[in-house]
Amino acid sequence: QLQASGGGLVQAGGSLRLSCAASGGSFSTIVMGWFRQAPGKDREFVATINWSGGSTRYPDSVKGRFTVSRDNARNTVYLQMNTLKPEDTAVYYCAARPSGLPYLSTGAKDYAAWGQGTLVTVSS
Repeated sequence: QLQASGGGLVQAGGSLRLSCAASGGSFSTIVMGWFRQAPGKDREFVATINWSGGSTRYPDSVKGRFTVSRDNARNTVYLQMNTLKPEDTAVYYCAARPSGLPYLSTGAKDYAAWGQGTLVTVSS
């Protein structure tokens, strides 16, 4: 199970840190990802991180502003979001790939478990 938290209302240019706590499974062998979905839009890839935290991927839309990290001792993955823009407004979801699969996929279909989502609203 995945439990995301940390969303809220922030002004443009501000920062937020999302957290996703995982329970069950072997967290240290699971590729984790973050996705978001704005109203009326498809779910969009935001970030992914490998088992050790040493490799990450981002789309161009967030590269340089968002940073994904993980703490395997706490079974938690984080998404640090800086220089937020109104277009970052969305429900953010954390997701887990099946254990033991190392590829840093950007496709939502490759993730087997999803958190409940946390709403991020960026005001202009």
